[in-house]
Order: sequence, then structure tokens, then C-alpha cells
Amino acid sequence: MDVAGGPEEAEGSLLGKVSSGLGWSFANNVAARVANVAVGVVLARLLAPADYGIFAVATVVLVAAMSMNELGVSLAVVRWPGSVAGIAPTVSTLALVWSSVLYAVCYVAAPVIASTMGSPSAVPLIRVMGLAVLLDAVAAVPAALMTRGFRQRQRMVIDLGCIVASAVISIVLALRGFGPWALVWGYLASSILSGVLTFAWSPQRYWPGWDGSMVRELLAYGLPLAGASALVFLTLNVDFVVVGHVLGPVALGFYSLAFNLCSWPVNLVSVAIRRVSFAGFARMAERGAESSDAFARAFALVLALTIPLCALLAAYARPVVAVVYGEKWLPAADAVALLCVLGAARVALELGYDYLAAVGRTSSNLFLQGLWFLLLMPALAVGATLDGIRGVAAAHAVVALVVIVPVFLIVVSRSGIRVRQLARLSIRPAAAGVVVLASAAVLTRWLSGDVATLLLGSAVSGLLALAVVLPMRRLVRPAPPQAAPAV
Repeated sequence: MDVAGGPEEAEGSLLGKVSSGLGWSFANNVAARVANVAVGVVLARLLAPADYGIFAVATVVLVAAMSMNELGVSLAVVRWPGSVAGIAPTVSTLALVWSSVLYAVCYVAAPVIASTMGSPSAVPLIRVMGLAVLLDAVAAVPAALMTRGFRQRQRMVIDLGCIVASAVISIVLALRGFGPWALVWGYLASSILSGVLTFAWSPQRYWPGWDGSMVRELLAYGLPLAGASALVFLTLNVDFVVVGHVLGPVALGFYSLAFNLCSWPVNLVSVAIRRVSFAGFARMAERGAESSDAFARAFALVLALTIPLCALLAAYARPVVAVVYGEKWLPAADAVALLCVLGAARVALELGYDYLAAVGRTSSNLFLQGLWFLLLMPALAVGATLDGIRGVAAAHAVVALVVIVPVFLIVVSRSGIRVRQLARLSIRPAAAGVVVLASAAVLTRWLSGDVATLLLGSAVSGLLALAVVLPMRRLVRPAPPQAAPAV
């Protein structure tokens, strides 16, 4: 990404691309979340909790494979200084070969995985959904090139088109009694469409090739990220294994809905920012720009958006589930409030993950995710035994908030981030969360009925939180060098 002119012109061009990409990414996510919620509500009323539980098993396996599908080397395309023509063909070959191995493993291991998770009938679903791994590998380099070029407008068209295709197919098949297969065929159709459109809109096209001199460097960068990504997957999905094995497929269906509900803030905020943040941090580091202050500002703004949203979901969990999904899904509300703690932590930690990867500290990500997973496994087992899906959610919240967040702050401080600055910038978001919880405690006593509580209560609590975090909008504007932004 060569930029003509001096440093100021280059920085201005980069900021313009980041701002434009971020705007389109947020618009994409808002539209996608609204569409997905609408489709999810329809399908939740057409399908049974057990259908979602079986589909969740196949989804867990697919996400596991996707987390390490191209050995982390596609991110090297995003981060690579200068032209990527020398590495893109090799990256494409590595992705295709490794994805073929992963699909073969998924196919052979499907019976063991399904039985371990308490859903033997999920075997054929795992094998069919696993084909998306191969499709993802074909689009790995084109997708990385779109991210590198901040082409989020095209990404929005692709994503919304895939949602429409998936929704139409899934709803039609659900009405015809296909059960969990309605979700499988809808997902696979959207994966095919996404791959085709991504390849068509890629700024450059590179066919598979091989340059042995580049392999070692690519793997040295990518393998720690692949390992960290695999650990991220395990951390966020081992709970599904525990719930399915200990509590059964019906409880897994309830827990799956609760987890997806608490992922709304993550999907709305984190996904939008991560499509731009990694490329932005990488370009700043490449040009020698001050990326630590950019991270602090992004961290504060992410918390300003995420903590109030998570607090709203936690405070109004029961009416949200009852109104949006229906009374039959109310047992899921037991886990929502505690999972919202995990959701808020995830958004902050994922931004830190991108920063560490962009500045080349991939081993730090591997260490942090490994620690998280090792501590979480026994905690989840104890939680499930003591208190069902609510106990599993509590285990997630305690490990993330009490252990992982403090360790994360230590790790990023070693990369030049000032922890005191992060703490200072987090005061208003934390205060907004407290305001939401306190106001909800009062309003839920005054209001009667789930609809009134959800609409009026959440509106009042949301406005109060907005008043607390609104002064942080000044962080969007660049601060003078070495100046700590005031909030």
C-alpha cells in the first residue's frame, strides 16, 4: 500500500481509509445484526430447542476448523509491508492444503465428536457443514486483500446478500419440516455465495503457487496466531461441549441461545472494529506512527459502546428472551446476565489481540489464550455440576474478569501501552454500566409486563447511559502528540 507524498499526507490518507472502512463496517454490522435477529426470531419459532442443540454441535466443529483453517498466514497478507505479490500464491497454497487436511479430520472424527457432545445424530450435519472449510480456504487471500484495502463497502454487500440467501433457504426448509438441516443448508449456501462474491471483488487475484523461501517466515508469524485462534475457539466453545455432555441437548439449546444473545454486543461492536483495526494498526506500525495512543482511544470507545449494551442485556434479560424468542425459551435467561460479563471482556480482549498481532507480538496472544483455556476447563465443569447453565455462565464470568483481564493488562503494558491511561479512559464506560443496572433495578419494580419493561425500561436506562458516555465522542478526533485525551 504505497502512499505518495510525505508522512502527513500518508497518515491523512490512512486515517481517511480507516474512517471510511469503519463507517461501512458499522453500517454492515448494524444491518446484519438486525437481519440476523429477525431471521433468528422466525426460525426460533419454527424449530425446537433440540434442533438448535444439534445444529450447535455441528457449528462448534465448524468454528473449530475455521479458527485454524489457514494456519494464520492470511493475516500476513494484511500485515505485509509493500506488495504482497511475493507471498500471496504461497499463502493460497498453504490454506488450500491445510483446509483439505482439516476437512478430512472433521469427516473421520465426526462420530466421536458428536457422541462426546451428547448428540450422535449430529454426525451427518458435521460432515456437510465441514465443506465450508474448503470454501473458506479458496477465499482466504481475496478476503485478506479486501481487509488490507479497507474495502468494507463491498464487504457489506457480500454479507447482506449472504444473509438473505441463508434466510430464504433456511426458512423455506424449516417450514417443510427439515429441522436442523434447514440451518445447515442455509449456512452452506451463504458460504458458497460469500466465496464467489469475495473472489469476484478482490482487488487482485493470485492463483496458488509456491515459494519455499517464504514459507518459514510465513509460518513463524502465522503459527502462533493459528495456535492462539484455536485456543480462542476452545475457550469460547468448550462450554458447549460441557453443557451437551453433562446437561444434554435440550439444555444445550437453551445455553446456545443465551450465548448467542450475549454475543450481540460482540458482533455489533467488535466484529465491525476488527475488520479495520488490525489493518489500521499494522499500517501505523509499518510507517512508524504512534500506535499505542490509537489503541488507547480505540479501547476506550469500544468500552463506551460495549459496557452499556452488555449491562442493558444483563438487566433486561428475562423480558428480552420472553418478547423476542417466546416463553418456551425463558430458561435461557438464567445464563444471560453472567454471559454478558464475558461479552464485555471479549470485546476489549479481542481489540488487544489485534494490536498485539499487528505489532508482531503473536507469542503474547498464544500465552494469554492458553492461560485462559487452561483455567476455564475445570471451572466450567464445576459450574455445570453445581448450577446448570447458570453455573457455566458464572465460570466464564469469574475467569474472564478476575484473572484474564488483569493478565491482559500486564501483557499489553509490555508492548508500550500505558495501563493507567486505559484505566482512566474506562471510568465513564464503567459508570454507564452501573447506571444501567441501578436504573433497571428500580424500573423493573415499577413496570409490569414484559413488553412494557423491555421497551420503556431499556429506553430510560439506555438514555441515562448515553448521557454518561456521550462526552467521550471527543476521542474520535485525533489528539495532539503526547497528549492524553480528557474525558
